[in-house]
Parts: sequence; C-alpha cells; structure tokens
Amino acid sequence: MSHMDTLKNKAAQSLLNKLIRNNLVNTTNQVEVLQKDPNSPLYSVKSFEELRLKPQLLQGVYAMGFNRPSKIQETALPMMLAEPPQNLIAQSQSGTGKTAAFVLAMLSHVDPNNKFPQCLCVSPTYELALQTGKVIEQMGKYYPEVQLVYAIRGNKLQRGMKLQEQIVIGTPGTMLDWCSKFKFIDPKKIKVFVLDEADVMIATQGHQDQSIRIQRMLPKNCQMLLFSATFEESVWSFAQRIVPEPNIIKLKREEETLDTIKQYYVLCNSKEEKFEALCNIYGAITIAQAMIFCHTRKTAGWLAGELSREGHQVALLSGEMQVEQRAAVIERFRDGKEKVLVTTNVCARGIDVEQVSVVINFDLPVDKDGNPDNETYLHRIGRTGRFGKRGLAINMVDSRMSMNILNRIQEHFNKKIEKLNTDDLDEIEKIAS
Repeated sequence: MSHMDTLKNKAAQSLLNKLIRNNLVNTTNQVEVLQKDPNSPLYSVKSFEELRLKPQLLQGVYAMGFNRPSKIQETALPMMLAEPPQNLIAQSQSGTGKTAAFVLAMLSHVDPNNKFPQCLCVSPTYELALQTGKVIEQMGKYYPEVQLVYAIRGNKLQRGMKLQEQIVIGTPGTMLDWCSKFKFIDPKKIKVFVLDEADVMIATQGHQDQSIRIQRMLPKNCQMLLFSATFEESVWSFAQRIVPEPNIIKLKREEETLDTIKQYYVLCNSKEEKFEALCNIYGAITIAQAMIFCHTRKTAGWLAGELSREGHQVALLSGEMQVEQRAAVIERFRDGKEKVLVTTNVCARGIDVEQVSVVINFDLPVDKDGNPDNETYLHRIGRTGRFGKRGLAINMVDSRMSMNILNRIQEHFNKKIEKLNTDDLDEIEKIAS
C-alpha cells in the first residue's frame, strides 16, 4: 500500500467518522493530564456556564445540542480559555467533542472589532477543513461579527489583498502560501494556532514541513493547540516541534474484550461451500444485524451479489465508494433498513454499530504478509465493557492455511473457538436474538 493510500485512508476514515456520528461517544475512559506547571491548580468544569463564555457563544453551544461538557472538554476547555492561554497537546478519538472544544477556544479569543485573521486552523484535507468550518458556523451562529475563510487550493484571492476574516481554516500548503508568499495573513497577529488530526497530517512529509514553517512565523505568545487520535513516536516528536511547553491530555482507550462473545468456526472446502454454509445459518442470524467481512473487494462484491440473488437484503461497503456514499450505506444499516452488511477490512474501520451482534469472517483477517491480524480480529468482534452485550462470531475456514491462522488467533487470545455444526443453530438463534 503506497504512502498516499495510507494518507487517503486515514483522512477518509476520519471524515467518515464525522459524517456518521450523530452524537458524541459516551466515553467512560479515564483522562490523564500532564501539566507544564504541576503546581498550578487543575480546573475541570462540569457545566458550560462555569466557563464564563460570551452569552452568544453559550447560546451557540446549546443550540448545537451540547448540554454539558464531554470528558475531554471538562479538562481541555479551562486550559484553552485560561488567561494567559495555555498550550495543549491532546489525544482524543473521533466523537469526543474535541472539534467543538478548539472551535470554542478560537471563537472566545477573537476580537470581533479587529478585521484581520487572529486564529488559524490547519487540517490534512479540504474535506476535513470543511467539517471544522461547519462546526464554527454552527457554534458562531449568534456571533455573526466573527467571519471565517477557507485557505484551500481552489480559493483564489486577488494579489495584494489583506483578509478581513478573523478565522482562517485550511490545508497546510495554502495556509503557508497565504502567510508568507502572498501575505494575505499577517502571522504576527495570530493569537491561536490549531493543528488538527496530526496523525493524518504527518502521513504526508510536505504537510509536516509546511506546518512547522507556519508555526515558526507565529508570535511567541500565540496559543498552540494540537490534536491527534493516536500518539506513536513520529506523531509525538512532531507535536513537540509544534507546541512548546505543552499541557498534555490523553484519553485512555477502552480495552475491548472477547469475554462476552461466543466464537465458532465452520469447516468448508471452497468459497462456494462457505457461501452454502452462510446460507444455512443466514436465517438464524438475521434476527439481529450481522456484518460479514471479506478480504478483497472482489469477494465482497461477489458475496453481496449471490446473497441478493437468494433474495436477501444486503448492503455492501466497498473501497471504491466515495466517503459520502459509504456514510449513506452505514446510515441505512444503522437504521435497520438492511440487516446484513458485507464489507472489506478497510471500510469497516471506525464503524461503531452497536446493534451488530453477529460478525462473520468470511475470510479471516490477515496482514499483508499473510499472518493473522489479531488486532483487526479483536476490533471486529470485541466489545468494550460498556456495551457488555453478548455477541457471536463465526469464522469460515476453507483451507489448511486458514485453519492454521484460526489456531494462531485462538492461541493469541487464549480463547477456544468451537466448531459449529449446523445443528447448533438453535443455540445461535438464542445468542443472535
């Protein structure tokens, strides 16, 4: 998989998550905070009123349906809104309310009487920048004096002009050009600099360099805020170059477990036999909703076609679909319009469809070298403690090779995967319902 593909996938995944979330994830995860000055008191707020926001911003927050701060907002907002403002590096997954948090910080620090850029926000792609822009427009609905402009490739401005908008959102290349080459923005007047989705950003070397160059043009007292879903070594060293003297907030991920999941395997000799076995158990599983995973687009397409031919209502998620199309398919599946979703690995990342109680691995998850991909296996069928729902996983085995992979997965998790006889269907119906 080429480097660009990884970026595209990561960015697409992030966008997909934004499109299909209709509400924040309710995390019970623990927040860890490392303060740059351990002696200063650590505030966390339980309500938006405590933040003493401008009334028109508070109105915007409530209009968006936020009643009280999310886990990350409780700790991050007091830091971001403090005087003098504090720098922040924060780790948070999609759906934790971090966009709303930094948007609130930008809107709070803007002086609407000054008609020049005061806040910059860089995102890895045009689509992600637009999503952030939407949040600014919603939250700033009752604060019309604050204006927003997009620094993206297609947005051509006349040479020599100076921007009047207080908030600029865009991609690193255009943002850098606007600050240095075209001088549409005077970087010395910037009060808040936000770098969002750092983990996606660093997948492109150019973006990394451009972001660092923008950061270097900003005044010493400019507030720097950086967000990332993951913090591997490379992201961490980049974050430290962007944000001096940071406060650090980490949201611990919940551990997924296989404890409440019944796991079975079915022995077959070919793809066709796997399909036959699937049809035999199909009736038992469609009481609930099921996801069926295939290794390639080709298999997924073939399987969805065969199932439809048998008169089953299935939805198909495939890599060549546009992000918006994927989001529409997931919405339909969520609403129960289709009971079964056939998908490849790539597409299913980040889908948190809570009502799925049956997962079928039509092909077992393997990495690019053909070794068992344990993490993907866990992610597909594991459940976090908060749902604690019972679930069912059925693995299709069609060769000695896939039997070997199954055995290695069993060993890895130290959990027995039982052989399924098609006579156990009553048992399956019980679990599925």
